[in-house]
Amino acid sequence: MVCHMKTTLNIDDTVMARLREEAVRQRKTMSELVEAALRLLFHSAKRSKKKKLRPLPTFHGGKPRVDIADRNALYDFMEGRR
Repeated sequence: MVCHMKTTLNIDDTVMARLREEAVRQRKTMSELVEAALRLLFHSAKRSKKKKLRPLPTFHGGKPRVDIADRNALYDFMEGRR
């Protein structure tokens, strides 16, 4: 079962005129063209979200100053006792 929702949109007059012309040219309804355009928009937005991120930069800070597994040594270092 296909369900359609009726809605009201405020569209600029020049855009609406072009939509009417395109609907006539393609022999489709304006609703069909708007729906197709929205589907394309959502599809491209979905693809752009999946864009691969650049790797995070890495820094080499040298030799570790304290063994973080040693709680007392870590506290001593943080308090400046080392």
